Amino acid sequence: MKTNYFFSIFFLAMVMSCSNNAQKLVVEVFETSAAGNKLTKILEFEPTQNASTIEINSDTTFQTITGFGGAFTESSAYLLNQLSKKNRDTILQAYFSQEGANYSLTRTHMNSCDFSLSQYSYSPVEDDIYLKHFTIKDDADDLIPMIKDALKVSKEGFKIIASPWTAAPWMKDNKNWVGGKLLPKYYDTWALFFAKYLEAYQKEGIDIWGFTVENEPHGNGNNWESMHFSPKEMTDFVEFHLGPKLEKEGYADKIILGYDQNRAGLKEWVDEMYRDENSSKYYSGTAIHWYESTYAVFEEDLQYAHHKAPNKFLIETEGCVDSEVPKWQDDAWYWKKEATDWGWDWASEEEKYLHPKYAPVNRYARDIIGCLNNWVDGWIDWNMVLDKQGGPNWFKNWCVAPILVDPENDEVYFTPLYYTMAHFSKFIRPKAKIIGVHQTDKELQVTAAQNPDTSIVVVVFNEGEVKKNFKLQVNEKEVIISIDAQALQTIVLK
Repeated sequence: MKTNYFFSIFFLAMVMSCSNNAQKLVVEVFETSAAGNKLTKILEFEPTQNASTIEINSDTTFQTITGFGGAFTESSAYLLNQLSKKNRDTILQAYFSQEGANYSLTRTHMNSCDFSLSQYSYSPVEDDIYLKHFTIKDDADDLIPMIKDALKVSKEGFKIIASPWTAAPWMKDNKNWVGGKLLPKYYDTWALFFAKYLEAYQKEGIDIWGFTVENEPHGNGNNWESMHFSPKEMTDFVEFHLGPKLEKEGYADKIILGYDQNRAGLKEWVDEMYRDENSSKYYSGTAIHWYESTYAVFEEDLQYAHHKAPNKFLIETEGCVDSEVPKWQDDAWYWKKEATDWGWDWASEEEKYLHPKYAPVNRYARDIIGCLNNWVDGWIDWNMVLDKQGGPNWFKNWCVAPILVDPENDEVYFTPLYYTMAHFSKFIRPKAKIIGVHQTDKELQVTAAQNPDTSIVVVVFNEGEVKKNFKLQVNEKEVIISIDAQALQTIVLK
């Protein structure tokens, strides 16, 4: 986004009027707040004598960013097709254009998932071990058109990670969509399934960047599509079946992410995934979710996973406010500590403390900043679009999405979560480097990155009820900025 000429002159004059002798930073500041800002450019700041300090050190670098984005689900794609062309295009532009959130990293499901309209598999014929009847016809009406249209909107393109929730019931020991394990006699068939999927999507003009091996291998309480793996079972499958099969079929460049569930289980999984050189060869990294807690980031576990495999990806592949019917056109709710997650109702008594009611915006902003400050290189939201009920969903597992729609009245609601995601995805681009931050006010949550074009992006979250001021310092230059109470800011230094 180009800086307005008159804004630049005004802002430069404003910062030069400060009383100290330091060189002044020229910045663009964008804010989303409980008071009503929605990625709004802030032009004026109140002077203060009590500013804290945020010092940025671009010489200290950490992980390289893979991207930010959301998931293509059948539910989201179906809803887009129920809207007018104008509103459908508005949503795709909002997510994938440079003027919008400019998503760069996405996910989709292989076979059906809970956010599908029904249960289906690409391998519908029992004992078809060579998958001669493999078909993606169930994706043809909604999912594939949504992905294709998003690709048309995106100027820079985006990566797609595909995840299976389960194999077809005939491949499993319990012959069921829910729970159970993949029978060892079908390991080769299941590995072939991944290669067939790549081929089928390529024919549709859609390039899949890579996979997670299994969504939530611990299961989901036997509620919707799932298939269980232990760390050893998954690693054996990857080392002896999936990895070699993708190599043989010419897909050795496709990434494979292990685990794909909550962070508290990371240590056990990465120890097994990277048990030796042969297993590590096929794993490109680790996928994680956030559902272990409403607010905890699990910094120690993230640090452990990174140091176990410092050159591998560590990507948040799913997070959403779940177990909740979203609030329609009520921005204030997204800033209030009234949202629940699954643990509020169903966690064991000893784990209830991890699941307090928590404001949705706070949850997103806190988690993304916490992840970036602990080696996570990609962060993917769950459904991009849901309806007023938090569906459609064949299991009635209602969730919140950044954009909600009312297809009956052809209405679209951009929740504050959309703007929260855009604070990161729009400004921190792929191949950016997370850089060093030192701050004196520990109540502010801060992360910083340097983009490939050398611009520096600082994201600051003030979760508290009091407006704050801080002095932003970079290479002996500085500027004083104020951030509203309950506000998220992205500051761009060019």
